Amino acid sequence: MGISYVEFEDEAGVLRRYRKHVNGRGLVSTTAKVDATAFVDPTAYVDPGAEVQRGAQIEHGAWVEAGAIIAERATVGVNARIGQRAVIGRSAVVGPFAQVGADARVQNAARVPRELVVEPGADYRASGDDLRRLGLAA
Repeated sequence: MGISYVEFEDEAGVLRRYRKHVNGRGLVSTTAKVDATAFVDPTAYVDPGAEVQRGAQIEHGAWVEAGAIIAERATVGVNARIGQRAVIGRSAVVGPFAQVGADARVQNAARVPRELVVEPGADYRASGDDLRRLGLAA
């Protein structure tokens, strides 16, 4: 059985090729790097140049745009959108329907609440509760 591809034309008229990820069957650009242990839901997308690291989860309807990085054990919630070149830190959680703008950073262990918009270029930090949840704060 060969690898099957799905092709889309982007806003600029460029043809983009995606393949189904081995863990979850979500659509991953052929130029994205997604670890085999990461889960990409069948209704999720990972765009060109993005990186999804070990143990990360991209949930139903989520979209990781070009050049974004999703670090180890991070979760991108249902219908959440991660902007171009944004970085989601280790063990961070982006809640359902939340949006992280282009070039924004969500720090390690931070929890972005449901429907919150992290503005482009912003630095979203973990709260004390977030850190305690992971045993990282006294």
